[in-house]
Amino acid sequence: MQSQVKRLPVNSIKNKILKFIAASPTKIIPTALEKNLHEQYNLENKQIRSIIKDLVTQGELVYTYEYGCTFIERSFNRPVRVSKYVVLKPPRYHYQPASEEAAIQIKPGASFGDGRHPTTRLAIRGIEYVLKEFKLDDPENQSMVLDIGTGSGILVMTAVRLGIAKGVGIDIDPCARSEAKKNVFINGLEDRIEISDQYLETIDQTFSLVTANLRLPTLKRICSFLRKITVSKGFIVLSGIRSHEWVDLSKTYSRKNFESLWKDKELDWAGVVLRKL
Repeated sequence: MQSQVKRLPVNSIKNKILKFIAASPTKIIPTALEKNLHEQYNLENKQIRSIIKDLVTQGELVYTYEYGCTFIERSFNRPVRVSKYVVLKPPRYHYQPASEEAAIQIKPGASFGDGRHPTTRLAIRGIEYVLKEFKLDDPENQSMVLDIGTGSGILVMTAVRLGIAKGVGIDIDPCARSEAKKNVFINGLEDRIEISDQYLETIDQTFSLVTANLRLPTLKRICSFLRKITVSKGFIVLSGIRSHEWVDLSKTYSRKNFESLWKDKELDWAGVVLRKL
C-alpha cells in the first residue's frame, strides 16, 4: 500500500488538495492540511511542504491571516471560474472570455462579494440559470435587475454581463457603495449600472430580476416587497441561506405565489431561483 501511495503522481495529489480545501466547511490551517496529506498518502513533511509551496507559487492557493491565525485557502488572485459561463478575475490579470462567457473584474476590498464565499457563487449560478434558460418577457430590451445589499457589486454586474439591459445595486454601507462603484467603472458598466443608497422600501419601480444574498430572517421579512417590485413572471435569485433553512423559506415565498424553479447547494449553503406567478 505504501509503495502505491508513493507512486501517486504529484499532479493527482495537487488536485486532491484543491478538492479537499474546496469541500471543507471551515477554513483550514496549514498544519491540518499537512496532517491530512501525511495520513492519506504517507508523504514526508518535506514532500508535503514542497507540493503546497508549488500550489502557492502557481497561484492556486494563498495564505491568509485572520484573528491571529494563519489559514491556507483557494486563491482568487487570478482568474477563477465560478460557474459554466462566469469567470472572476483581479483587474491586473488578462483573460479573454470565450463566446457567451462573462469575465467580471473584482478589485480586492473590504466589501462582501469577491467569489470566495459559497453564497456568492450560488447566487451567480442562479443568475446564470435564469438568463441562459429563459427569455425574459421584454421585447424592447428594457430588462432591469435589482441587487439588494450589493456589496462589491458582483451580482448586478454578472446579471448585466449575461444579458440584462440595466441594473441597480443598493447598499446602506458607504464603503460597499464606494467599492461597488469602482468595480462597475473598471468593468466599463457605469452607463448601465447605478449604485445607490436607496432603501428597499422606497423603491417604486419594477424589475425583471431581483437578487438578494442575505440571511434567512431578512429574506423572509422582505418577501412581500419583492413580490411588489418583481414584474409578472419575473425572477428572484436568493442566496445566503443554510441548506436546512430552505423549507422554511420556501413556505414563506410559496404563500406569496412564487414558484421554485432551481435550487443548488455548496457545502452547507443553498441558493434558489423563484418565479412570480
